Amino acid sequence: TGPVHTGLVFEWGFEDRWHWVSQDLSDYSGHRVALEFSPGPEFDTSIALVVEAERPPGHLRSVADRLRHREPPTSSLAATVAVYQRCFEEAANCAATNQSGGLAYPIRNWLAQRPELFSGREGDWPEPMASAIQGYLRERQTLVAGVQWKSRTAPALMEGNGVDEFLLSRGKHQTPKGLVPRRFLEAIDGSTPTPSARGSGRRELAKALTDPANPLVARVLVNRVWHQLFGRGLVATVDNFGWLGQRPSHPELLDELAAAFVQEEGWSIKQLIRRLVLSRTYAMSSQPGDAVAEERDPENLWLHRMNLKRLEGEALRDAMLAVSGRLNRKMYGASVPLHPSQFFEARGLRNERGPLDGGGRRSLYVASRRNFLPMMMTAFDTPIPFTTVGRRNVSNVPGQMLFLMNDPFVHEQAAVWARQLLLDLPESSETDRIRRLFLTAFGREPGQEELDRCGATLRDVRGAANETKAAVDPWTELCHALLGVKEFIYVR
Repeated sequence: TGPVHTGLVFEWGFEDRWHWVSQDLSDYSGHRVALEFSPGPEFDTSIALVVEAERPPGHLRSVADRLRHREPPTSSLAATVAVYQRCFEEAANCAATNQSGGLAYPIRNWLAQRPELFSGREGDWPEPMASAIQGYLRERQTLVAGVQWKSRTAPALMEGNGVDEFLLSRGKHQTPKGLVPRRFLEAIDGSTPTPSARGSGRRELAKALTDPANPLVARVLVNRVWHQLFGRGLVATVDNFGWLGQRPSHPELLDELAAAFVQEEGWSIKQLIRRLVLSRTYAMSSQPGDAVAEERDPENLWLHRMNLKRLEGEALRDAMLAVSGRLNRKMYGASVPLHPSQFFEARGLRNERGPLDGGGRRSLYVASRRNFLPMMMTAFDTPIPFTTVGRRNVSNVPGQMLFLMNDPFVHEQAAVWARQLLLDLPESSETDRIRRLFLTAFGREPGQEELDRCGATLRDVRGAANETKAAVDPWTELCHALLGVKEFIYVR
């Protein structure tokens, strides 16, 4: 579907018989296509056969048609009944011996769906059949009651047959240069085709990728996790381990982590993260502690300190919800639509709208539309969801601070934070409240200079409010200022 292929969507009406439905795909000659059949709400649909041909094939014979042509036409009713009786007996015998012969399978299914043919009562089997299947029916009812009819899993493709692709000269499907057998990366495993007795070969490819003798996938995955935790990968070009990529700064460490990830941690990303975050390297401060090391290694390639990291847009939004007390830690559920102030209006926008703070849900659960990214995410370098991105851009531009100064979401969270502060500490002093704000936002006590500056800010706001007679809450303004402090945005 979509604006390019909408003309290929074809619907057909109800007919109580088998009939052919044709679709002209001649304009796509040379392309590989996928057909999807979706039953509508008005009637059930069964697909008997899919044929690629210049014209519709002949009439598709039903089971009844095939029965009628099983024996030569007879004028005797008794002879016709005998033919049907023999077919039913063959179906019953095939069911008893677990065979499928000719018409036996469709006849057997047809009989199994019509117990009234044997008992004379709608939906009831005769004895002793009813007694024999009671246990089965009870077990089936128990299984059906335990089925989770709404699944949290994503749609996925079923395994298909193996298909080799053509080599297309200059990428043009009009100039194929012969079939290319399915195989692993030629630079690593040579040109030998991947053996695949059945199926598409995806299973064999997955086994080759995760074979303990193949370090490629483990090295790439370990390097990406390292990049996310430390701000820079052991191989800086996380999407390119080839000749055009950068060499690893610590090749022995990368090999050691990749081997331990497979052999000791069993491909567990949680165990890998645990190993890295409990290391001394991760626990170091980003403040230079050795002037000589900083002079010799200004880019911190040798990790004499931790890298200074800016929070990603999603983490920054979640941090604001956390300090204000609005963070909803609920797991799973449907996506939360965006508030109108959080995206640019454009053609194709859906009508769904959500609350300004997304109901407090984490950024993971906020709807992401490719053409309608939230402005906060855009300001803080969240990539457009066209494809996977191993390494995001990290910028520090004036537009980010302007966003924090003016965005309605940031103002709202500052007000929520201030109200919660006054509810928690109604009788406390100004100093105690400021200490609470610093502990919540930065995890530390404020210094004396910071206490003095915050107190001065509160007095200045009160004075401005008295002069303009505006309803300005000094604590909201102070909370808003703290949300824009570098220490809140950067991990030191």
